Amino acid sequence: MTEINLCPTRGLKKRRVLIGLATATVFFHAPASAQDAYPSKPITMVVPFPPGGAADIAARPVAEAMGRYLKQPVIVENKAGAGGGIGMSQVAKAKPDGYTVLMALSSVVVLPEADAIRQRRPMFELAQLEPIARFTADPVVLVVKADSPWKNFEQFAAALRARPGEHTFGSSGNYGTMHVPFEQLNAAAKTSMLHVPFTGAAPAVVALLGGQVDALATGPSTVAGHIQAGKLRALAHWGEGTIPTLPEVPSLKKSGVPVTYLQWTGLFAPASTPTAIATKLREAAKFAASDVRAARSLEAAGTYMQYLDTPEFTAFVAKDAQAMAKVVQRIGKVE
Repeated sequence: MTEINLCPTRGLKKRRVLIGLATATVFFHAPASAQDAYPSKPITMVVPFPPGGAADIAARPVAEAMGRYLKQPVIVENKAGAGGGIGMSQVAKAKPDGYTVLMALSSVVVLPEADAIRQRRPMFELAQLEPIARFTADPVVLVVKADSPWKNFEQFAAALRARPGEHTFGSSGNYGTMHVPFEQLNAAAKTSMLHVPFTGAAPAVVALLGGQVDALATGPSTVAGHIQAGKLRALAHWGEGTIPTLPEVPSLKKSGVPVTYLQWTGLFAPASTPTAIATKLREAAKFAASDVRAARSLEAAGTYMQYLDTPEFTAFVAKDAQAMAKVVQRIGKVE
């Protein structure tokens, strides 16, 4: 017996319901597809120091190259304060969606330990940040004004020992990459200097040029232009051998002071960033590291690309954190 549809609209209504359900399914899955298409908007790269410092110098060409790879702008945002802690904390606590990343200096492994020494609540924990890639790693350089009476490190050290505590050095903040090396130097060379912290490397360099402090320890990229212009003189560096951009500057080890310190720059994302997004950032970082335009920009600033991919950089950060924790403990409490 054949069934006769006495209500022709019933079949039409059924088809409409099925079409509606199918449409709803498409819309339901649309947001997930959009998330997979990372990045779909500009990315903010936080530099936790003022413009002109080592992190900023590395960040700008790297951000530009990463933006070309990702086909979205990577915008550098300078967020200075607390020796870099404010900007680092901002990224550590940011939503792990790949749209807020950090270009940090090596002080990122020091500040949590320094907060513990000072019995303060840490601004952030290193575990809150996920290493993506390292870009530069330079020994810091001891610089003085070109018209200073010190022509070499031996003369400088003799002056410090003759007048303990009377000479000054500037830095980017307590326990930062310009402070820790001088504390190492004072301990190893049995010298004493007064520490004058600023909000970043660039303001500290301005203070040195203006005669407000006597010396600095900073990355070559921060002072290379001033050295070439004859405004500053490099006396020594904290490396093992020679610095390619400053081959005539001797190491402190050569002068009998057994200290080393690298000022490195590296890209971090908030911990728990989805693997697919972290991988995309890793790919973009690798592209930037091999980009001729970015490399030339760094070389012009007095540094050069010393790239480490995620696995190597993660191991490097862990090892440096262990070493720097011991240094901070030796320095002790500084306010």
